[in-house]
Amino acid sequence: MLAIKPLPDGYVSVCRTRPALYVRERLTAAPWTDIFHDGVFVKNRLIGEILLENGLIDDVKLAAGLVEQRKTGERLVETLVKIGFLSEENKFRVLGLQFGIPCLSFKDFPATPPDIEPQPTIKFLKQYAVVPVERNGGSIKVVTADPGDAYPAQALKAATGLDVESVLGSEKDIRAAISAYYGGEVTVGKLIEELRDRDGGVEWESTDVEQLKDLAQEAPIINLVNLIMTRAVERRASDIHIEPYEDKLHVRYRVDGILHLVESPPRGLHPAIASRIKIMAKLNIAERRVPQDGRIKTKLAGKDIDIRVSTVPTLYGESIVMRLLDTSGIISLETIGFSDRNKKTFEGLTRQPHGMVLVTGPTGSGKTTTLYAALTKIDNSVKKVITIEDPVEYNLEGVNQIPVKSKIGLTFANGLRSVLRQDPDVIMVGEIRDSDTAGIAIHAALTGHLVLSTLHTNDAPSAVTRLIDIGMESYLVSSSLIGVIAQRLVRVICNGCKVSYKADAEAVKKFSAELEPAAAAVEADTLFYKGMGCEKCSNTGYSGRIAIFELMVINDELRQLIVEKTSASVLRQKAVELGMVSLRLDGLEKVRAGLTTMEELARVTIEE
Repeated sequence: MLAIKPLPDGYVSVCRTRPALYVRERLTAAPWTDIFHDGVFVKNRLIGEILLENGLIDDVKLAAGLVEQRKTGERLVETLVKIGFLSEENKFRVLGLQFGIPCLSFKDFPATPPDIEPQPTIKFLKQYAVVPVERNGGSIKVVTADPGDAYPAQALKAATGLDVESVLGSEKDIRAAISAYYGGEVTVGKLIEELRDRDGGVEWESTDVEQLKDLAQEAPIINLVNLIMTRAVERRASDIHIEPYEDKLHVRYRVDGILHLVESPPRGLHPAIASRIKIMAKLNIAERRVPQDGRIKTKLAGKDIDIRVSTVPTLYGESIVMRLLDTSGIISLETIGFSDRNKKTFEGLTRQPHGMVLVTGPTGSGKTTTLYAALTKIDNSVKKVITIEDPVEYNLEGVNQIPVKSKIGLTFANGLRSVLRQDPDVIMVGEIRDSDTAGIAIHAALTGHLVLSTLHTNDAPSAVTRLIDIGMESYLVSSSLIGVIAQRLVRVICNGCKVSYKADAEAVKKFSAELEPAAAAVEADTLFYKGMGCEKCSNTGYSGRIAIFELMVINDELRQLIVEKTSASVLRQKAVELGMVSLRLDGLEKVRAGLTTMEELARVTIEE
């Protein structure tokens, strides 16, 4: 039962999950339900209704967002932003409409913070994404990124004795205000100055292990490494590269597949930074002559992040690469970039009782993500699903995941042999690297298991010749393989600065010629899109990535060609005749849909 208490104006207030959120209903049956928030009655409408009414999303994207939201447990708007269906700006517009409170942007914040006692701590403000911006007599105006969380307003009221009026703002603007009001933004330069002031003439480039261990435990070094990692998460980086050279140190972030040089510490700090990262990853800081691999689990910018650390010795010190894995959610097939046709076909392959499905492409093309998305479509309540990976990147509920440990002999091949004795229905092998792994995978596919794996080839037909090249018999490949997907990742045009334009006649003619006969001709006045560059996308014009695919389903005609060891080019020609859409054509359709640009497509595909 919900707890009911009377309100002075004759309404009924119903206490829900949050202590300061109430629902009001007229005692005479009203056709709507409102929220009582911060002393104001607000019409309580579903976010989905508001999104549809304002044309910010369509039914298909809303349905996909709801499916993903049920998996993550997040709020719908957060899920829609994460999968690229809703911009941050529109997110706050929608929340403002739902809660009936005004939105405030950073340019409208007062230049100085309000005079209140006691002043809230920076830790509190950052943790709850709130900041006081104005005092008006006995009340203060507070900007919040989460109007549904009443606790920060209650805590501020209890501490200051002032009434709290909440307005809506983005978390980015709130953090900028906190930095401006309470001591300025922490930068690499400030941390280095702090280190110089504290340590005076400390020998940063010392090779003494104990001295490096002590230095790595110093607050400025800890803060510096944390800052490098936090900035990477805030910029949506997939990797951090720390590269020592003779007289300088480079820190670079890989964002949407492209490396960007950022503010870097002095060359002399490299040993201390490397030691700090190696301590966090539980590596041997005394060993600098051989490569090492480790892992860090931490929370950065409010997210649980799994970091894979790799160190290799170079001419001027150890080069460190950190792969950042956001464990909060897995991309679904609905959002990864499949066309309706390819999605339906791929889902059909994952429902097969046995056979082998391969996902191919170069390193960093999203192959493992596609496999994870496929596993989420398999009903593991009635099927036993086992994966063997190097390393396990995301935790999947209901799936048995085995990490490869080569040092103790647990390789892909040995692990796969053991997995077959675990009575699996579906097996995912992180990568087919050698003939042993390929042979066992093919054997598993032929003996009643569905096997999903990845392979490094440039296109789908080349996967067949690659398996034969590493020693597999063509008749075994023909009998076991049921489908191959090749993929690449292209950057998505930033919604914050996306503009349309008309390409010149020659470009339109060339574009149309490439699409035909797969699609209707492109009209001469067809609009194309590009990003102008803004703060949100760091002036790149792109924000996020989406995959382009070619999906080759193995039928009887292709099986015969495989048995005859036909070349990849002939296999490709036959697959296209049978309806396979190439990587390039799939990308051109995404250009026409306004998702990416011709320049970006040219970067990752070969013109046909």
